[in-house]
Amino acid sequence: MITGGERRRRWSEEDRARILAAASAPGAVVTEVARREDICTSLIYLWRREARTAERLAGFTEVVVEGSAEPPGAKLTPACERETGEIVVEMKHVRIRIGGKASSALIAATLQALRS
Repeated sequence: MITGGERRRRWSEEDRARILAAASAPGAVVTEVARREDICTSLIYLWRREARTAERLAGFTEVVVEGSAEPPGAKLTPACERETGEIVVEMKHVRIRIGGKASSALIAATLQALRS
């Protein structure tokens, strides 16, 4: 039974940005900022994670490869092992193959998972 007013609040983007800026300032302590703004510290960390994810996703762009020139230091799978239009990503000890008909959302999610 809830006897008092509802505690849940809605924060505008401007308020979030202001609080995140205060928490990210040199010498700032997240706990003190949270106490001053009367919010949980976990909410600041959640907003921080969401902002970082948004920044990473904003960095994706369409890539068009023309010709068959191999960039220096690239590890490409030989053509005989690839299907037409297949994307092969090798990192450390992992090889990921993405079919040429994969949606851009699937490709973005796969690359995002590799970056994490």
